[in-house]
Amino acid sequence: MVAKRVAVIGAGPSGLAQLRAFKSAEEQGADIPEIVCFEKQDDWGGLWNYTWRTGLDEYGEPVHGSMYRYLWSNGPKEGLEFADYSFEEHFGKQIASYPPRAVLLDYIEGRVKKAGVRDWVRFRHPVRNVEWDASTGTFTVSACDLVSGKDYSETFDHVVVASGHFSTPNVPHFDGLDRFNGRVLHAHDFRDAVEFKDKNVLIIGTSYSAEDIGSQCWKYGAKSITVSHRTAAMGYDWPDNWKEVPLLTSVDGNTCHFKDGDHAEIDAIILCTGYQHHFPFMDASLRLKTANRLATADLYKGVVFNGNPALFYLGMQDQWYTFNLFDAQAWWARDVILGRIALPDVAAMKQDVVDRVASEDAIEDDYGAIRYQGDYVKELIAETDYPSFDVDGANEAFFAWKKDKKKGIMTFRNNAYKSVITGTMAPIHHTPWKDALDDSKESYLQNG
Repeated sequence: MVAKRVAVIGAGPSGLAQLRAFKSAEEQGADIPEIVCFEKQDDWGGLWNYTWRTGLDEYGEPVHGSMYRYLWSNGPKEGLEFADYSFEEHFGKQIASYPPRAVLLDYIEGRVKKAGVRDWVRFRHPVRNVEWDASTGTFTVSACDLVSGKDYSETFDHVVVASGHFSTPNVPHFDGLDRFNGRVLHAHDFRDAVEFKDKNVLIIGTSYSAEDIGSQCWKYGAKSITVSHRTAAMGYDWPDNWKEVPLLTSVDGNTCHFKDGDHAEIDAIILCTGYQHHFPFMDASLRLKTANRLATADLYKGVVFNGNPALFYLGMQDQWYTFNLFDAQAWWARDVILGRIALPDVAAMKQDVVDRVASEDAIEDDYGAIRYQGDYVKELIAETDYPSFDVDGANEAFFAWKKDKKKGIMTFRNNAYKSVITGTMAPIHHTPWKDALDDSKESYLQNG
């Protein structure tokens, strides 16, 4: 009997979770399919794989990464820790609760290096097209080997889309932007806050990227930060040179006008206006279309594509939980593929989506949203052999984080929480976040 073949698109945290899930089953004696992971970048890590490039890469491909220098986790690591690979196992000690990018990438890499799955990944192989052949019950995946320039196609029994949804910018238009005398960029192309030292910076949006990119610019010496919101201000206790204003209405030279009639002289505009779920490489009939929400459209259990139950999407939700959520989904998708979990009929799968959307719509606040997603993680791992962990404890870490941000938006990263995997309390980082200008792994991990 010919072994099944599974294509995994993307070798970021979601795709790597899928590889780890299959490796875990293999280590326990299961016969697993042949796994081929297609990754357009030159290394794994997804968004955590930093590049200085913006726009197009050296092969003329759209740059996937939205990562910037000096990024530190904006949520506690205690909420994202792998249940089968703790921070203490990786680093040999407990570390502070808000690691910078290089530290988190090292942690992500550590688990998959230990698992030995790198040979499953084809680097510099972007997927061009995925089609379904109903007569054979297989997918045709067309890809390109960028190094050789060769295009090719292969067939697979299952496809797992793990390409993320924080790479294709959502870019609104404002009158006068075409005549603005400073720099305009989307958060996707933001790379270094030092560029904006001594500048008056306007941030459009109130997402996490708006909060964090504004904070980065403040930390590295911007003259002022103005944040323009569509519906409501973020409302934190910002520094003296930071203000929140209603939506930008127009730009005249360097003068930006806002909905309340106020105006400000601005040197640079950063659009923190979100991202699109964008899958141009999928045939239209296989393409997920959803808003950025906790209950995605058209995905049974948030994972199986209702239009074709041989197709899976990982990590497509709006996220409180991240790495361990991707794990829960990857283990669950694996068990469907291995025949350990049976799918219901199409009507029941569609009703599952309706019910999840209704449950999300009934949520009253962020704390309810965190519990909702925590319950979702519990639901998935209860049906697989993914190691059970204290999800309620992880919820508590998120709750404490929310409260710490209210107490001090520029000081919340100086707090510490307890690991729900090992039960160990994190140390307080040796340097307050605002003074820690070196984001290297070596600087972060040094003691005192």
